[in-house]
Amino acid sequence: MIKKIIEKGSFILVLLALASCSKSQIISNINIGTHSNNELKIQIDVTTNDQAQVYAEYWLDKKGNQNKITSPISNSGLKHSLVLCNIIPETNYSFQLVTVQDGNKQTSKVYTFKSRKLPEWLQKQFKANCPKPELLPENFKKGFMLLAKRETPGTAYIVDYKGNLRWYHTIEGTGFKVIHFTKDQTILSILGTNDEPTSYGSEILEINLQGDTLTHIKKGQGDLKQVLHHEIIKKSADEIVALTVEQKIIDFTSIGGKKQDTINGDGIIILNKKGKQLWKWSVFDDLNPFKDKDLLKTKKDWTHANSLSYDKDGNFLISFYNNGQIWKINSTTGKVIWKLGKGGTMKMAPDTNFSQAHAAHIDQEGSLLFFDNGVDIKQSSVFALKVDEKNNDVKLDYHIKLPKDIYNDRMGSAYMINKDLFLVCCSKRHITVLTNKKGVLLWALESEIPPYRTIFIPEEKLKPFLLN
Repeated sequence: MIKKIIEKGSFILVLLALASCSKSQIISNINIGTHSNNELKIQIDVTTNDQAQVYAEYWLDKKGNQNKITSPISNSGLKHSLVLCNIIPETNYSFQLVTVQDGNKQTSKVYTFKSRKLPEWLQKQFKANCPKPELLPENFKKGFMLLAKRETPGTAYIVDYKGNLRWYHTIEGTGFKVIHFTKDQTILSILGTNDEPTSYGSEILEINLQGDTLTHIKKGQGDLKQVLHHEIIKKSADEIVALTVEQKIIDFTSIGGKKQDTINGDGIIILNKKGKQLWKWSVFDDLNPFKDKDLLKTKKDWTHANSLSYDKDGNFLISFYNNGQIWKINSTTGKVIWKLGKGGTMKMAPDTNFSQAHAAHIDQEGSLLFFDNGVDIKQSSVFALKVDEKNNDVKLDYHIKLPKDIYNDRMGSAYMINKDLFLVCCSKRHITVLTNKKGVLLWALESEIPPYRTIFIPEEKLKPFLLN
């Protein structure tokens, strides 16, 4: 028996699976509705009359049960909550529940439900433009993109190449200032209020793809005393790495300033999931602020680090907007290994000069890849550099000049899709593009939000939660 109900704006259906109407005698009750009022996550609450594990097999009616998707399996118990992702709005689905006891499986009868329409505020958020879909590589068509809204209420979005919203998660009171997809299939983020600057925040949030909170640390808890900004990544399952605002109070009278004034620099912090500090580094460990002749003007945001990643050898790569450099830092000692860019320590070929790097990282081919705002020439681009540490030398691998009409002077990202194609986010233009090495655009995604970055996630990294 199926009854339509509304319960606190959450559950939309209730299913009663009694022994008389179910193949699986162990199931006594089934409730189905949306998970946390999210229209792309369906929650099935199952009660069993004996200890068991439960999972669901579900499919689109139009595709048939030969295209089943399997949910994660519950822990053994009497009450089970299953969350189904990969839901398409306004679509008919069927599902069966499988109970497992001592390795023996029982399968329930087939139940059905219809997903609801996306709420108005989530409709028409993205628009894809692709004149020739046949030119797009298969891994791109099957993959997904992660973007986030920084203003309150914060929303993380996962979108397919057609511009369809395939997953989202919303938080009240804060925005997703910075977001990162981890190898543990989680979304790690810096949260901040509208009063905090663009990519700055005071909370760490990690959720899984079912929307469950795994980690939530606020400034003031544990050893987290600093404001976070621009980057958050993982070192291991229990270690979180982020950029921090490091403040230093110094005497500025020698340069015409106050006796006691504050300079805002950058740092790196490693915390465990309980907020205990495991390692720390500060830009003040390497740089003397008084060597900056414009210090009185730059003191509020002196170096402005904007990305952090790991090199192949496990040391840090950090990029700075204000000094136009990328540094490599020993992740054990904190010693700066090299500085690349304007006034750096590496020998740079003339064709490797860049303005401001964003999202600096090592790509699949081993090159240092980053988005260059191109403020000096008013044209943004993508650089890939070959760094020869032994000879203290940097050579150009390739340089992709983007069309001038999508020039992006702040923020942005670039990631390799394959050896010839790159996903590039021009944040202030509200556009993400797929470009080849000649700068020819093959695809574009317009977004209502200005994403700090657009991160490509291959389909295999999202299974079984999202599939194409």
